[in-house]
Amino acid sequence: MKEEIVFGTDGWRAVIADQFTFANVEKVVHAIGLYILNHYDETLPVLIGYDTRFLADRFAYRAAEVLANLGLSVKIVRHDVPTPCIAYAAQHEPTAGALQFTASHNPPEYLGIKYIPHYAGPATDEITEEITVNLETGAKYVKQEGGKIAEFDPKPPYMEALSKLVDLKRIGAAGLKVGVDPLYGTSRDYLDLILRDAGVKIEVIHNWRDTNFGGGMPEPKQQCLGDLIELVKSHKLDAGLATDGDADRLGVVDNLGNYLMPNQVLTLLARHLIKNRNLRGAIVRTVATTHLLDRLAQKYNLPIVETPVGFKYIGEVMRKQDVLIGGEESGGVSFIGHIPEKDGIMANLLLLEMLAYEGKPLSEIWQDLIDEAGVLLVGRRADYHLPAGKQKELKERLKAKPPTSLAGKKVVKVGLKDGIKLYLDEMGDTWIVIRPSGTEPLVRLYAESPSATLADAMLADCQQQVEVILKDLQTNQSMAQERQPISAA
Repeated sequence: MKEEIVFGTDGWRAVIADQFTFANVEKVVHAIGLYILNHYDETLPVLIGYDTRFLADRFAYRAAEVLANLGLSVKIVRHDVPTPCIAYAAQHEPTAGALQFTASHNPPEYLGIKYIPHYAGPATDEITEEITVNLETGAKYVKQEGGKIAEFDPKPPYMEALSKLVDLKRIGAAGLKVGVDPLYGTSRDYLDLILRDAGVKIEVIHNWRDTNFGGGMPEPKQQCLGDLIELVKSHKLDAGLATDGDADRLGVVDNLGNYLMPNQVLTLLARHLIKNRNLRGAIVRTVATTHLLDRLAQKYNLPIVETPVGFKYIGEVMRKQDVLIGGEESGGVSFIGHIPEKDGIMANLLLLEMLAYEGKPLSEIWQDLIDEAGVLLVGRRADYHLPAGKQKELKERLKAKPPTSLAGKKVVKVGLKDGIKLYLDEMGDTWIVIRPSGTEPLVRLYAESPSATLADAMLADCQQQVEVILKDLQTNQSMAQERQPISAA
């Protein structure tokens, strides 16, 4: 094994044929199987799904064999499947959860595996830690008699659930013209099929399996959606909708061909649920997600809940209290009445429902939201390269002695929920998050402010202060080494 197998916020991912090998997958699946045996009745089925990536189906079938050899009953999908679909299936009937083989939006050479417990949301830290212990100890538990392996189709109940959560009749009657781009991923024959059945006029691109994802990445960000943007402009469409490789995140293009940032989509959907659907509940966001949601929560007298980065934390809140909408700046969203897992298909449908209710262009609805909120908050993000070994030292120093000012403005409050969050005004509109990745050699910086100039200046100043801290840590380390006594020969 070239590197240690490490579970991140959404399972384990690695490069195919490098670290993501059949031998390593067997070890990981065996560790997950031991967890299942320790927490579930072994007669409950374990579901297995996979996305469109190279060898994903073969890895999935090998996982089924490993679990069957543990005496577990296994049900594997007949076709690649969206992550929200297999997650929905995990709680639709009694199960011991599901395994999904996916690397989501990562480059084509990656594949991954995530365990989805029976409640249909991401695995908690406690679950991941137990699986990691099983992996590290190499505990053996193999029955000679194999369990049953059967194929199944999780699509029908999931599609039925979506039809009950969204007003498809209203969408179909609105006369919308929509572009759909599954980015060669798993939402093909899901999102487009639902819309066609509802009577929506759609133009679909990239709706076939391509393990190389057209030579790009299956990530619904602006750089990857050039074809969809051009389609919206050339065909004068009302919106362009996209999903990532496993369809748990979304991308949106408005009627003018402008890409909408996930933070914009999230606030639009929250406002729609409140204003048009008359629904109530908490609004849940991560520390790095827009505070426009706080403005909406304040206006409509709804609670706002802040979590660490990672949808698993949002999912935990959704399982414990009434949540109207939960989302993160990377494009993951879920809603009241749905699974505690992000769902790009559902989010796109809800956006069309909003258009059907409002009866005006998407660009105008966004302007209405800004007028209502009373402020336009500009978000910025930067990644600062830093080896994993230095991240802990930086984090400890920042917590012990956080910056007192940024870009010439005083820090008025410090948050420590995930990394360090520095607020530069009492309203909470201007802030920056400094967060070591933990799974990558990066420190992630997120900033937001009513002023784009200030947001950029905050990022620049923050990077400079991080540089000073790192140099100071290096100097202290060198001095400590010089003070070490020399051993006698």
